Amino acid sequence: MSAIPEKKLLTPEEYIILEREAEFKSEYRNGQIVMMPGASRDHNLITVNVSSGLHIQLLDKTCEVYTNDMRVKVSNSGLYTYPDVIVVCDEPRFEDGHFDTLLNPTVIVAVLSPSTEDYDRRGKFYSYQTLESLQEYILVSQYDVCVEQYIQQEEDWKLIEYRSLDDVMINASIECQLALRAIYAKVKIIGR
Repeated sequence: MSAIPEKKLLTPEEYIILEREAEFKSEYRNGQIVMMPGASRDHNLITVNVSSGLHIQLLDKTCEVYTNDMRVKVSNSGLYTYPDVIVVCDEPRFEDGHFDTLLNPTVIVAVLSPSTEDYDRRGKFYSYQTLESLQEYILVSQYDVCVEQYIQQEEDWKLIEYRSLDDVMINASIECQLALRAIYAKVKIIGR
């Protein structure tokens, strides 16, 4: 019987070096590189709708909006991830002079995909909760009209669900609001 070869665990520094030279994005979890799946048309539409809606409302404020090419580091867990949309309202803090790894997001938005939904709901959210700067974590379904908004409240997270195109999500932490009709503009809701 042959032995199963052990996977070599990478240090965060090794990951960053490889990631900056890679053709495709990967996350870093527990010493391992995890490839990022491609995104569907609807996933991309939702990401653009959310990011552009927030960007327009934040033009005259100190907040900045980033999309899925900005990496976030969760120092407590060692996770490096690429959220679909990120808002930072304090002075952005980066891991180093490359300015490609954000340390202090205020709002993170994840558009749920079949291959990542469980991890977005559990593993990532558990890690994200350790970020002192994070005020809201928003999950957006691409198959149903469903937006879940988790709002940091002292020691707990409050969940508000939106399930109608007539609903408007209030983002108090960044003084914005997003109508679900705008979030789902041009998206073909097929249900699951």
